[in-house]
Amino acid sequence: MLLIIISITVGEVIPVSDNEFDHLNTFFQGAIVPVPDSKVSVMTHALHYGTAVFEGIRGNWNEEKGVISIFRLREHYERLLRGCKLLMLDIPYSLDDLCDITIDLVQKNKHKSDIYIRPLAYKSAEVVANLKLQDLSADFTLITVPFGNYLGSDTLRCCTSSWRRVDDLMIPARLKIAGIYVNSILAKTEATLAGFDEAILLNHDGHVSEGSGENIFVYSEGTLITSGLDDNVLPGITRNTIIELAREELGIPVIERTIDRSELYLADEVFLTGTAAHLTPVVELDRRPIGSGESGELATQLQKMYFNIVVGNNPKYSHWCTNVTPD
Repeated sequence: MLLIIISITVGEVIPVSDNEFDHLNTFFQGAIVPVPDSKVSVMTHALHYGTAVFEGIRGNWNEEKGVISIFRLREHYERLLRGCKLLMLDIPYSLDDLCDITIDLVQKNKHKSDIYIRPLAYKSAEVVANLKLQDLSADFTLITVPFGNYLGSDTLRCCTSSWRRVDDLMIPARLKIAGIYVNSILAKTEATLAGFDEAILLNHDGHVSEGSGENIFVYSEGTLITSGLDDNVLPGITRNTIIELAREELGIPVIERTIDRSELYLADEVFLTGTAAHLTPVVELDRRPIGSGESGELATQLQKMYFNIVVGNNPKYSHWCTNVTPD
């Protein structure tokens, strides 16, 4: 069997041996244990039905300070706990507990590079042929792994996916529910098999929703536009960050509204945002160049500002960063 890890340097996916993570620890069944000891049964409900919620949290290595800066830790866990409420995942940890568990694990794993933090709350009951959420036990686990450029490129060539974004009346799109990500995986797979970097999904009405794992922004005639929550987008934490930076730091008006597909082709700039993706410009969509066909001025400004913040180098936004010194 092979595990897969994202390369720290350029982000390509490479196979690694089974024991690659053996030196790392996980939080599993209430304790910090080595990776090889954190296993679940094939009978686990979440494995069969996707009954889990997760988060993706970035820890950014600051070489000068010798710390990992975890970006907006509490906001991520606030969203995870909302998902737990929806899926009736009764985990025995408060918001403060989850933050403390994360800090402790990051310290013990002694990372000195950018990392990805993956908390997962899941139905741990060992039962199949049960489609009810009630009366099923739940648990929480947490892993941290080295992580580089998620999208593998500094600019993106995208295509409009033939798969539509799930609707809130089907599965709530505003939470990171494990089972919902089959929708994203189908779109991403379609795009990459066709030679593109990423997919843009439309909603059921044919309006722009988001990427396979990112929110989308359109810059046109001096205004920054992003799809509204009623277009079945995830209320992304990076999305919220970029909205605030554009308004407060650059004085650019930001509007949340429905976006037509044709607006993307005619925009001055388009970029995607997300915890894993950071902020990445889209320079081509459906083989049509966006704007100049290169990274735009606004995207470049916001990128520099954002990266300076997430590594903990901007005191004004230090409240967004949790600094952890490896043991």
